[in-house]
Amino acid sequence: MSIPWKIKLILSLLSPIRNLCFRSNFTINRSLYNFLDRKTPPSPPSSHDVIIDPSRNLWFRLFNPSATANAASDNLPLPVIVYFHGGGFVTSSPDSAPFHSLAHRFSENLRAVVVSVNYRLAPEHRYPAQYDDGFDAVKFLDSSVDILPPTADLTRCFLAGDSAGGNLAHHVAVRASGFKFQRVKLRGVIALQPFFGGEERTESEIQIGNSAPGLTVESADWYWKAFLPNGSNRDHPAVNVFGPESIEISGLELSDSIVVFGGLDPVQDWQKRYCEGLRKAGKEVKLLEYPNAFHGFYIFPELPECSLMMNEIKDFMILQLKKIN
Repeated sequence: MSIPWKIKLILSLLSPIRNLCFRSNFTINRSLYNFLDRKTPPSPPSSHDVIIDPSRNLWFRLFNPSATANAASDNLPLPVIVYFHGGGFVTSSPDSAPFHSLAHRFSENLRAVVVSVNYRLAPEHRYPAQYDDGFDAVKFLDSSVDILPPTADLTRCFLAGDSAGGNLAHHVAVRASGFKFQRVKLRGVIALQPFFGGEERTESEIQIGNSAPGLTVESADWYWKAFLPNGSNRDHPAVNVFGPESIEISGLELSDSIVVFGGLDPVQDWQKRYCEGLRKAGKEVKLLEYPNAFHGFYIFPELPECSLMMNEIKDFMILQLKKIN
């Protein structure tokens, strides 16, 4: 594929950073990684941070789309997107520069209030800490008054995430299906290259292996070892959601999903199996495939697939919201 030289340079730095920070015993040099993790402060009034639970550093960055020139639209209700960032459950946060930018673009392009959640990271906090934090963030929104802008409409709520965040969005949606919210109504799940896996090696893992930019099979294995409880393998239901140890979801009330995957992503076969599993369980899912996209392409807005993806997600959201009108 043809990748702009600036993106090639950034991607070429990922491997040495991992080698410096990720240890062979599945721990991380957190101080060094944080030093290399470029942060972006909030920019009021378009974005600001909200604390949920300081004891576990649970907070979110709220993005409020800028007012348009059309004053008549300023008071229209806006959907709410609860967003979970990627990073293998091990790295990054809403104030990491790439994810601040991504959430901001979601807010502006989709005309939505985006709540980008800072959840605890592995290996210091292993499964299920991340799922607990994600679900608690949704419950916090449901029970808190005057936290969101007046135009934010929690009855038009979507769960979204990229990579590990896409995995997290699925599991939070499963938890939410059995919970009685006061104000939150989930209308869809938006998963960008969700991070799933299993013990079996799929064709895409074998053929792409460690040669593609973004995510390699070797780094994916490392992330799972750092995230899962000691002694677990990749058929754990957090990883292989329709595998031998998975729970039955056919009886759950799950919202429709849209799943993005790329032809240069080694875990794309697991994403496709995820979609197949949803359909077999009677759930609606739309697939977006970009043959030349590597894992994490959405971080780079200059790539043509990014604008295509945003338009498709906007159409998906419009369709889901039409169903309630």
